[in-house]
Amino acid sequence: MREVAAAASVSVGTVSNVLNAPDKVAPATVARVQAAIDQLGFVRNDAARQLKAGRSRSVGLVVLDIGNPFFTDIARAAERRAGEHNLTVLLGTSDDDGDRERAYIDAFDEQRVFGLLVSPVGEDLARLNALRDRDTPVVLVDRDGSGTAFDSVAVDDVAGARLAVQHLCAIGRRRIAFVGGPATLRQIRDRRQGAAAAVAETPGAQLEIIDTSAPSVLDGRAAGERLRDRRPEDRPDAVFCANDLLAMGVLQALTLMGEVQVPRDIALVGYDDIDFARSAVVPLTSVRQPTAEIGATAVDLLVEAAEGRPGEPKHVVFQPELIVRDSTAG
Repeated sequence: MREVAAAASVSVGTVSNVLNAPDKVAPATVARVQAAIDQLGFVRNDAARQLKAGRSRSVGLVVLDIGNPFFTDIARAAERRAGEHNLTVLLGTSDDDGDRERAYIDAFDEQRVFGLLVSPVGEDLARLNALRDRDTPVVLVDRDGSGTAFDSVAVDDVAGARLAVQHLCAIGRRRIAFVGGPATLRQIRDRRQGAAAAVAETPGAQLEIIDTSAPSVLDGRAAGERLRDRRPEDRPDAVFCANDLLAMGVLQALTLMGEVQVPRDIALVGYDDIDFARSAVVPLTSVRQPTAEIGATAVDLLVEAAEGRPGEPKHVVFQPELIVRDSTAG
């Protein structure tokens, strides 16, 4: 910075203002300092600046599965909003593994991140509490944090699942299967609860639970193969999957041999409304979550907390929307 100041004939303090608060500096001076920076190839030492400030300009984001387009879309939205706050996003994926989640949290803590956005694997939030106690703001993403000390952004998954199964019942389906797992994930449990509630309020409706080890395409395909191999009279007439990846796998398995037609024989609904849902061989009815709003709102809450917003934690809960396509409306 001293070399830049000498080249631009300004003080070191002016160079600092150009880098950190350019609105305090005359435009002509900003241009002169920037020209010196470009000429000298100056790169700010963020580690040193971080030591001085006690906090970096990076936000840690830990999601359950970056291979799921739902979380990819949230990360993209968070990155865009972080940029508007002059922040960058560091991304980690826990793969639904608590140990891996803790390793990422520890790594981001060592980096003195500005704050942490996390979709927790389980219910143990002790590590996050320790972070908050050291004045590192934490926002829970895709998890309602009511009853905790953390801000949170979530979608009402119970309501979303009810929408899906109420739709299946409204088109005359009564033998409904719920495909999803593992039950350790709160999102899976909430969606199963919503499906059960919709079945309970529909006379003659039945709900079969088909557990999976992961909410993936391969697990959905395995579940679909088991359904396809049953006698026609023993199959459900509708399937609600806990996410679109499972639903895509079920759809592949059911239609592969041409023995089962969707939706004539089995109506199918997914959850998340990822881009692949609308472009499937049978366009998929799905429950849409507002991923752009989730990612952006999470960053906004993090910035507010870092700036010392008073009062109780904020819990933002979005309402989902059912998008009807050919997999139920053919």
